[in-house]
Amino acid sequence: MSNTTRATLAIAGVAIVAIVLFFLFTREDDGGTADSPSPSASASASAGATPTEAAASCATESLATKTAGTLTVGTDNPAFPPYFSDATQTDPWEFGDPTNGEGFESAIAYALAEQLGFSEDQVTWVAVPFNNAIAPGPKDFDVYLAQVSFTEERAEAVDLSEGYFFSNQALVTTADSPLATATTIEEVAQHRLGAAGNTTSLTYILDKIQPAEEPRVYDDNTGAKSGLETGDVQGVVFDLATAFYIVNVEMEDGVVVGQFPSDPDDKEHFSFVLDLDSPLTDCVDEAILTMGENGELDSIAAEWLADYVNAPQITE
Repeated sequence: MSNTTRATLAIAGVAIVAIVLFFLFTREDDGGTADSPSPSASASASAGATPTEAAASCATESLATKTAGTLTVGTDNPAFPPYFSDATQTDPWEFGDPTNGEGFESAIAYALAEQLGFSEDQVTWVAVPFNNAIAPGPKDFDVYLAQVSFTEERAEAVDLSEGYFFSNQALVTTADSPLATATTIEEVAQHRLGAAGNTTSLTYILDKIQPAEEPRVYDDNTGAKSGLETGDVQGVVFDLATAFYIVNVEMEDGVVVGQFPSDPDDKEHFSFVLDLDSPLTDCVDEAILTMGENGELDSIAAEWLADYVNAPQITE
């Protein structure tokens, strides 16, 4: 082979390598564009995972659940309607029974399980206190839901999924309270307020309402409601659906004053909780996004939460 032929082949080889590298880098850049379907999908693309590999990792038999072939779902106890249906006296759950698929979050959990490939009899429920669920450390559940709102602080301790429901905070008081006629945050701020600790309701009071008096902090929503009934506080902040359940079922003279405004670009949403860096998180995110795209999330919300979306507005 002549020197001229060798040189020609070498140049051709370099050109082929350059073309291949061009297409490889172009394809990798495409995986991280704003048109990507989700953050988790973009992460897979940037890591070099192909769609086939991503689908295989989310196949039911490939999911690294706590118990093979079972999806273990945690929630708080008491489990309140409308998120869970009324429990019977023989149930181990107080107020609401998560195991029957009735109620918004019970239905959402079973819909997620189905999307991940689990049948109803492959779902196991465990009772876990809210504060334990969002604390650092390994969990006894694969996924947990109990109206857990996404916050950056919580996301440092646990994985929080894509949102499955978007909600506002709301104010509850008694019918004879001067707060019952409040229409602005400025009016609300003049009264003594309360909320359960470690909740976005308490955060909203502190950051948005900024009341003249330090708010009362309770162990849970039941304690906050009791504080209102005994006069310890004049108003309590809950998420909207919980507020309606409390005044309709648990209080004789309770009223929902209204729902508070939220930033449209940063609207509060409920997430599933998973172990920090759980191998299930990307698959759960993809399942939720799929249920959002096919209308299943909206359908479940319409069935169980339709009465709660038209509450009066408290303005800024």
